[in-house]
Amino acid sequence: MTTPLRALALVCSLKPSPAPSSSDLIARQVLEQLAQHDVVGEVVRVLDHDVKPGVEKDMGAGDAWPAIREKVLAADVLVIATPTWMGQASSVCMRVLERLDAELSEKDDQGRPSVFGKVAVCAIVGNEDGAHHIASQVFQALNDVGFSIPAQGSTYWNGEAMHGTDYLDLDETPEVTAGTNATVAANAAHLARLLQGANYPGSAAEERA
Repeated sequence: MTTPLRALALVCSLKPSPAPSSSDLIARQVLEQLAQHDVVGEVVRVLDHDVKPGVEKDMGAGDAWPAIREKVLAADVLVIATPTWMGQASSVCMRVLERLDAELSEKDDQGRPSVFGKVAVCAIVGNEDGAHHIASQVFQALNDVGFSIPAQGSTYWNGEAMHGTDYLDLDETPEVTAGTNATVAANAAHLARLLQGANYPGSAAEERA
């Protein structure tokens, strides 16, 4: 029997709960697909929490990031879901990436950054172009701090140029997006299980110590 994995979706919408959110919708769709691979998922809408600006793991009084960070560290798969604004990821998404920068300084007993062995994917929505640009930024940042990116690790939906339809407004999920959601989930679960069984090697410096 396969051991269940854990996934955390950080929804970087500019709308707090309970406002409807396209980013929240696509994040939950990815989690539904992950559930088919014995991955238990949880959603956190970041704007519902007071995540302070900064690049430390704890920015002091009132900072909600330490509690979210514990969920990140407990997860095998991280899903970053963001809307597209002016062709860019949301400011909330950028803040999440800035806070994850602290993980470069957090090492395990083999000298590996704290998120080595964890997988990250992204889900992007917008009624304008920008998904590939956002995925490249998000993946570079996540890979820098130690996350592994699976093959075809991003899913997205862009509306028709110069129109105002949102992903949330669609009567049904387009077949190509639904198929990509499924691929992202399958590849993320596959890679996470491989890494769970055989994490990356520790640092040579730690091994010599």
